[in-house]
Amino acid sequence: MNYNIVGGNLPAVIVKLALGESIVSQAGGRTWARGPVVTEAKAEGGVGKAFGRMLSGESLMMSVYTAQGAAEIGFASSFPGQIVARELRPGESIIAQKSAFLCATKGVELAVHFQKKLGAGLFGGEGFIMQRITGPGTVFFEIDGHCQEYDLAPGERIVCDTGVLALMDSTCQMDIQMVKGIKNMVFGGEGMFDTVITGPGKIHLQTMTLSSIAGLIASFLPKK
Repeated sequence: MNYNIVGGNLPAVIVKLALGESIVSQAGGRTWARGPVVTEAKAEGGVGKAFGRMLSGESLMMSVYTAQGAAEIGFASSFPGQIVARELRPGESIIAQKSAFLCATKGVELAVHFQKKLGAGLFGGEGFIMQRITGPGTVFFEIDGHCQEYDLAPGERIVCDTGVLALMDSTCQMDIQMVKGIKNMVFGGEGMFDTVITGPGKIHLQTMTLSSIAGLIASFLPKK
């Protein structure tokens, strides 16, 4: 399987499949297809994992696209930003924000991930429920806005606004911390809590969040 990410900040990934190769997305995920492709809706991983995926923001059924000859399939991002590709080894996992998953080679497992820490789930911006994607295979994620990557050393921490964390290796830990000082909380403009990610592992941060965009748009809507 070969792929090409195009479109700048309105991206799509174009996947080229050979005979018998398959790629998986949430139901109805593909934007276009060229060549002989058979589409089949499946509850990948069984009913239990299907309901888990639904909790994490994905569809109950998954669409499996299998090439019957040389074929090309396009998957477009649903929001301005970037598409990130990750190659996962057998058993290697990534934790992602809800609805970050775009598509993956067949064999990649998508499941629900629950935040273990109460504070991180309530105030971290990513919520209690996230996605766990496990290899082997190639997986594509859609990131809102620009994506900034960091490789954190063991014990190294990075502090960011809530909702900014898009992806992290399963070896990383996420928690929240309260902003110090009443004046900072009330007048600092950063909110009451920050998200703290601790290494080791790779993380992907996004410069734009759907909640912040929704808030900006809402401020311009006419009020009754």
